[in-house]
Amino acid sequence: MIETYLVPQGTTVTAKGEGAPVDISAAGHRVFLLSLVITRVVEQEALDVAVQGSANGTDWSDKALLSFSQKFYTGEHPLLLDLTGDREVKFLRARWEVNRWGRGDTQPSFEFHVALREVPPDVLAEASAPRKPGR
Repeated sequence: MIETYLVPQGTTVTAKGEGAPVDISAAGHRVFLLSLVITRVVEQEALDVAVQGSANGTDWSDKALLSFSQKFYTGEHPLLLDLTGDREVKFLRARWEVNRWGRGDTQPSFEFHVALREVPPDVLAEASAPRKPGR
């Protein structure tokens, strides 16, 4: 069961960048819950986070496997990444871009992390099972 971070907790960024590659080749099930958690922002700035895949941890696809919608505020934002049909992807990494506008200091500053957790098949089966009325 893989449970780690694409961007470690407490990371503060002021410019675009990328996280370290994370090896997912040992995953028993290739569905992952990604949680973008923003813990600190300043006003009038935006954060864009995308997740890229790689077969070898060196060469990265230009096209993101998934992208979180642009964020402006603190909060937790979960997304599912299903790689069951893409066995070539063995590594993931996060890439981010930041932007700030308005008066005062123009350097953006975000504190955030991106958690990665493998989702067991039984959890997905339970979530997709029909529910009885009244439950």
